Amino acid sequence: MARIDVAAEDPGQEAVSALVAALDRYLLDLYPAETCSLLDVAALSGPDVRFFVARMEGRPVGCAALRIDPAGYGEIKRMYVDPAARGRRIGERLLARLEEQARSEGLRAVLLESGIHQHEALALYRRGGFAPRGPFADYADHEVSVFMEKSLRESVA
Repeated sequence: MARIDVAAEDPGQEAVSALVAALDRYLLDLYPAETCSLLDVAALSGPDVRFFVARMEGRPVGCAALRIDPAGYGEIKRMYVDPAARGRRIGERLLARLEEQARSEGLRAVLLESGIHQHEALALYRRGGFAPRGPFADYADHEVSVFMEKSLRESVA
């Protein structure tokens, strides 16, 4: 089985920014441009973003970002796995790494906005413990949007 590593990396690397560009094309094929909240590579390099890359045998095959909001939550951004590398649980590894980062930063929850046509992604988030919620931050409640949240606070018995 191929070795897969997930680590914090610079999103500006050529092969990594190519993943972000592939995600842009994918999303813009599925949804109207005005409904896509695409952080560019410059924004992904900002001080409030933690960017991770999944590499298979050294080649970047997936990426995901966690934007730290001053309100105390993390937002998942730019989650993507190259279609040729899917089926190897790379999305699960990226999601687990984002949650680990959010916990280490003391965040209370992880939120996300996805879309109705991304069935595999929505199933991944549900398996990961995310539940539906309403819009957050400055997102509009659009018919193609799906909003989800996972609390990181331990429940008290």
